[in-house]
Amino acid sequence: MKIEEEIKQRKFVSVRQKAHLNIMFTANWLVDRTKEVLKPFELTHQQYNVLRILKGRFPKSCAAYDIKEVMIDKGPDLTRLIDRLIVKEYVTRSECEENRRKLDITITEKGMRLIKKIEPLLKKQWIDQEKITNKEAGELSRILDKMRG
Repeated sequence: MKIEEEIKQRKFVSVRQKAHLNIMFTANWLVDRTKEVLKPFELTHQQYNVLRILKGRFPKSCAAYDIKEVMIDKGPDLTRLIDRLIVKEYVTRSECEENRRKLDITITEKGMRLIKKIEPLLKKQWIDQEKITNKEAGELSRILDKMRG
């Protein structure tokens, strides 16, 4: 569906404004779809992002500031987010041996099992997105990278 129909707006100040609004609308649409996949697991998309980052660093641990640096959504309070993942036993937090002021965060086996359950469901979303070709998806990524500089 066209952005004009989605947001019920016929005129835009410019094609750049239209593109900007379209990107924002589509980003939220993608987040909403991801939230639907994560809902049965009682996991937010930010929590999933942290688990995905930790999985990528496994078996090494990660400091909170390293996680925050590469998060997609940098807005949430990372300390509270990690606290919730600890309560769910998806991650552990321990004092760093080299620097006692630094805390190391590590994904647990339970967290790894959860990611393995979720990944196929999210991959299905990517595969089901047949409205654009792989070539178009690559071009879209190239344009978005260019836009961010």
